[in-house]
Amino acid sequence: MGKVAIIYWSGSGNTEAMAAEVANGVKEAGGEPVLLFADPEKHQELEMAGCDAVAFGCPAMGAEELEDTVFLPVYEACRPKLGGKKVAFFGSYGWGDGEWMRTWEDQAKDAGIILACDSVLCNEAPDEEGVAACRALGKTLV
Repeated sequence: MGKVAIIYWSGSGNTEAMAAEVANGVKEAGGEPVLLFADPEKHQELEMAGCDAVAFGCPAMGAEELEDTVFLPVYEACRPKLGGKKVAFFGSYGWGDGEWMRTWEDQAKDAGIILACDSVLCNEAPDEEGVAACRALGKTLV
């Protein structure tokens, strides 16, 4: 049974709802989800060390970028410890076209991170299709 860390930041609750559905997908596939709200003081990079896979969730902020005061420092602390782990991204947005996710994916690939599946984007709260995509992402990581 694989342990999957789900590290996320959410401002409005939409990405948090997505994280919960990723966790449901992990459970449905027989895995053990470890939900972690991003907090630079809690050292999520250590908490994810015993996990086989990691899903990172962050909404689009500002001019379509990752939230940079809480989530980005956590992600950057985790990034060097991702070798050998399955990794996936998810997040919500309220405007734009998902540019922040494409930039995030490109930067991850440039850093040698291999994404286990397509990232999941939801416009605002996850609808039925978004819920299914989040659960599928969770299942892929087990």
